[in-house]
Amino acid sequence: MSTTATMGEMANSAVEFYPKGTRGGGREDGGRGGGDFGVTLKELRELMEFRGGEALQKIQDSYGDTDGLCQRLQSSTTDGLSGDPTDLERRCQAFGQNFIPPKKPKTFLELVWEALQDVTLIILEIAAIISLALSFYQPPGEDSESCGNVAAGAEDEGEGEANWIEGAAILLSVACVVLVTAFNDWSKEKQFRGLQSRIEQEQKFTVVRKGNVIQIPVADMVVGDMAQVKYGDLLPADGILVQGNDLKIDESSLTGESDHVRKSVDKDPMLLSGTHVMEGSGRMLVTAVGVNSQTGIIFTLLGAGDAEEDGKEKKGMEKRRWGKQPDGTVENNQNKAKKQDGGVAMEMQPLKSAEGGEVEDREKKKTNIPKKEKSVLQGKLTKLAVQIGKAGLVMSAITVIILVLYFVIDTFVVEGHAWVTECTPVYIQYFVKFFIIGVTVLVVAVPEGLPLAVTISLAYSVKKMMKDNNLVRHLDACETMGNATAICSDKTGTLTTNRMTVVQAYVGDVHHRLIPDAGQINPRTLDLLVNAISINSAYTSKILPPDVEGGLAKQVGNKTECGLLGFVLDLQQDYTPVREQIPEERLYKVYTFNSVRKSMSTVIKLPDGSFRLYSKGASEIMLKKCSYILDANGEARSFRPRDRDEMVKQVIEPMACEGLRTICIAYRDLPSDPEPDWENEGEIVTELTCITVVGIEDPVRPEVPEAIRKCQRAGITVRMVTGDNINTARAIAAKCGIIHPGDDFICLEGKDFNRRIRNEKGEIEQERIDKIWPKLRVLARSSPTDKHTLVKGIIDSSIVEQRQVVAVTGDGTNDGPALKKADVGFAMGIAGTDVAKEASDIILTDDNFSSIVKAVMWGRNVYDSISKFLQFQLTVNVVAVIVAFTGACITQDSPLKAVQMLWVNLIMDTFASLALATEPPTEALLLRKPYGRNNPLISLTMMKNILGHGVYQLVIIFTLLFIGERMFNIDSGRNAPLHSPPSEHYTIIFNTFVLMQLFNEINARKIHGERNVFDGIFSNPIFCSIVLGTFAVQIVIVQWGGKPFSCAPLNMEQWLWCLFVGVGELLWGQVIATVPTERLPCLKEAGLGLEPGEEEGEELAEDEEEIDCAERELRRGQILWFRGLNRIQTQMEVVSTFKRSGSFQGAVRRRSSVLSQLHDVNTISTPSHVALSTATANTSPAPGSESSRKHAHRSLTYTRAHTNMHGTWTCSI
Repeated sequence: MSTTATMGEMANSAVEFYPKGTRGGGREDGGRGGGDFGVTLKELRELMEFRGGEALQKIQDSYGDTDGLCQRLQSSTTDGLSGDPTDLERRCQAFGQNFIPPKKPKTFLELVWEALQDVTLIILEIAAIISLALSFYQPPGEDSESCGNVAAGAEDEGEGEANWIEGAAILLSVACVVLVTAFNDWSKEKQFRGLQSRIEQEQKFTVVRKGNVIQIPVADMVVGDMAQVKYGDLLPADGILVQGNDLKIDESSLTGESDHVRKSVDKDPMLLSGTHVMEGSGRMLVTAVGVNSQTGIIFTLLGAGDAEEDGKEKKGMEKRRWGKQPDGTVENNQNKAKKQDGGVAMEMQPLKSAEGGEVEDREKKKTNIPKKEKSVLQGKLTKLAVQIGKAGLVMSAITVIILVLYFVIDTFVVEGHAWVTECTPVYIQYFVKFFIIGVTVLVVAVPEGLPLAVTISLAYSVKKMMKDNNLVRHLDACETMGNATAICSDKTGTLTTNRMTVVQAYVGDVHHRLIPDAGQINPRTLDLLVNAISINSAYTSKILPPDVEGGLAKQVGNKTECGLLGFVLDLQQDYTPVREQIPEERLYKVYTFNSVRKSMSTVIKLPDGSFRLYSKGASEIMLKKCSYILDANGEARSFRPRDRDEMVKQVIEPMACEGLRTICIAYRDLPSDPEPDWENEGEIVTELTCITVVGIEDPVRPEVPEAIRKCQRAGITVRMVTGDNINTARAIAAKCGIIHPGDDFICLEGKDFNRRIRNEKGEIEQERIDKIWPKLRVLARSSPTDKHTLVKGIIDSSIVEQRQVVAVTGDGTNDGPALKKADVGFAMGIAGTDVAKEASDIILTDDNFSSIVKAVMWGRNVYDSISKFLQFQLTVNVVAVIVAFTGACITQDSPLKAVQMLWVNLIMDTFASLALATEPPTEALLLRKPYGRNNPLISLTMMKNILGHGVYQLVIIFTLLFIGERMFNIDSGRNAPLHSPPSEHYTIIFNTFVLMQLFNEINARKIHGERNVFDGIFSNPIFCSIVLGTFAVQIVIVQWGGKPFSCAPLNMEQWLWCLFVGVGELLWGQVIATVPTERLPCLKEAGLGLEPGEEEGEELAEDEEEIDCAERELRRGQILWFRGLNRIQTQMEVVSTFKRSGSFQGAVRRRSSVLSQLHDVNTISTPSHVALSTATANTSPAPGSESSRKHAHRSLTYTRAHTNMHGTWTCSI
């Protein structure tokens, strides 16, 4: 954060916290209500629809003035409400609660129904039902010889009656899979709703009750509350401004107009929920909350429209999701921008239909084409999924064809039987059996457990990251963080403790290295100093006595201001009497802090009618505005540019080199006649008299240097982006370990950075940025635009082989664009403004840099967990597919039956994904470089493991299949006729197969070729219990599974042999680890990331085509492998539910379309940014096209993101 960035961001004054009340839905009808108040809910709703002069007129006509309305609402402009619980309850009854009811969660049955939509499961169900039906049909020709030997043996051992068991068992296992999936979805949804309510409880707002400034949860605000609004707030309710200082509001989320609207008591006092305070501060009377606020009304409309269209929309959405999506990829619900755009546009349908919805729809399709970049893992999984899906489809089709052909040739050609009508059911039963085997091969080929593993891993990490002070708002951020290659961090509060103390001062021509005594300073200077600090700082900033005796005093509010107030106390003076003498209402004019001014000024009226202006800000900027300075006698003497340069050298630079932030405090007396033009700030804040320059120390957090060392060891470059003076920034960077003496690095100020990256026309050039960013470590005196430019420049750079993955921290309102642009945006939970939190992906609840390192660790852990699971899963799949395929071709029957395959694949994979996805992270994860966006998901080592274990398992199984009966001296199970009883032979094969997978699961815990696979196994109780649990169930299935599982009980000796072969997996793992990977040139990596071109969106068309073809091929085979990915969606649909029902909406991230370029320009309209946007706009299709322009305008105006529970609104483009 900047040197002065903290200045005007008066952090919430947490004087005391208000207990959370009960919550229910707000009153929706406008007619009733009002209780015994002098104004009704309907009147207030109507009042809030007026703006500007009309609103003032309406207030005057109806209530006299704002005070009149305040009295009718039984509130006070100075003391607020009484806070009496019965009064608050009465207000909730009359005017509703500040709570917008969320959308109802899906019921368990709905989730079951969704899980049943899986195409592979549907095919299995149909096959099982046909098999069931045929088993009850007794054809008359069953006994005739004419059917050949196909019917023989069917009645062995009186098993004829049990023909139905196989069909029933398949149906049962399908039911089991569906229930497990639905339960998983349900628990995810519950978890996210919990996360959402946690985010909501954390959202607090400052109100005045009983004359005390307190913070209460947003949901507890009621009509009549006196709320304090300040820079960076997101207004949680509608209200009327009672007192304001230089207040500017961004209403684009409601109106689509990007210009900031100036609010004042006498011109436009209407404040609306969901809008952002961009500048200034003030106090508002709350007039509408919850569903009755402007945001709530629109949200209710959306909800109603949603309900009406629900039936129609469901079909449409399904189609859209799978078939008609313009970018051809599975819609990824972490693609926030795309999701909001599409999703909300659909919900807005009823509102648009009057204006020709179809045309808009067509245009939406046209303009939606630019594709939103997927998260790294998602991109790789999609590709891998397409590859595996194709292979599985081909294998299963070949299996069925070979089985049918073999049967037909054997029966009708070799044996010469004719097709007899009465034999048809028998033949059909065979064909159904072949079909079931084919489908089973497909079920095994598609890694069903993969989406589950991703979901579990992410959900588990998100839950655990909360304990590490990371509140994850967008799931994919957690995984992207593992690939981070660069972190651009603020200084204040993130790298430093954000506990400011004045340690040096230059006052009365003397540089005091320690805080001077009051006696050492001229009384007049001292009086001016105390007044300047006490009055010209937010009245919410205070120093409170420590919580524990002997502890440090509590700093409440803006930390820089608290440091200055602490300085007043150190001088044995007190700021409270000054503030009591001049309360906030008597301040004549306030120029609040913003990133352009980098200063704050307050005007007061003196008793003689003249005015005095107090100003404070960054010393270099303020000294340029000073024409005088107070000398040792408290007299003003002239202060020339030469004196200023001398002072910079003698005072400011030495302070800055010690890592101190320098703040200059000055004043100016202005005449009352003629009264100055207060709007002309340049004329007012000039010719100041400097009172003092102070050096404020903000110590580096003790844990930060170690955290930065870990980042550097892990291949992550840390850069400091601050608004502070370059010397201060460099000193702090050296203390943190960001820069080391002797290293090759660059430290720049914002203006030098801008000069270097722009050409003669003032346009930003990527090549110029590319020359700077690799060595840049400190960017000082930077504006939010510089931060955004740097982040964009690093992300778009192509000079390094891997595309950089950038994380950014921010806390100010204007950090929003950089936070959105970054791959992962971290907002500060304590010092951060609501706007910054909303633009972010992860909120650091302790504002500490070392928490970012924990996020990196968790991110890498997610990635590794998925890789572990993939390694395990693909070994199972490869072996099962080959066994089923070759077994079917050679023996006309799969050695592993359909039900057994389902147990191995779906049930065991579900458990395995849970076991491997919940491995806790270790410090070792930080000892390697990031994987990078283009690195394959399956490394060479993993491929070696998969193939190595596959070979071992196949050798064992084929040995057992072809000579197993001789080894164990039992009957052969090969070529068994239809419906014959289970054989010991095939049971041994099934049992050995499962036990090998169990022991291979332990091998899968390590993916980088480590030897000790048991390392840390007991730190994961879930893993241990799942392995033991699976083993126990396997014993039950084999010994008592009988006909449904096609198992015959085994004796002790057979069991020991199966176990022995299973344990062999662990020994074989050691053998594989010994073989050096580089000696195996035949290995190929799989699951590569996107090509650099695709990723940058330059080769969009080819990319779309590629994925489209893949999707079409799969659809042709009637298996949407994408249903496999659908699991990621269905299970993570929750994320969107979580969004819809309204968490903070991350508005738009990493934008790629023309619309975002337009919005970018609107957000920060500096020439630099416009140039940047136009440059990037050229890569987007038809930027100038009429449709894209219309659409951009409409998106800005109509398309709203869903409101959050407290009426948070963001404009989604």
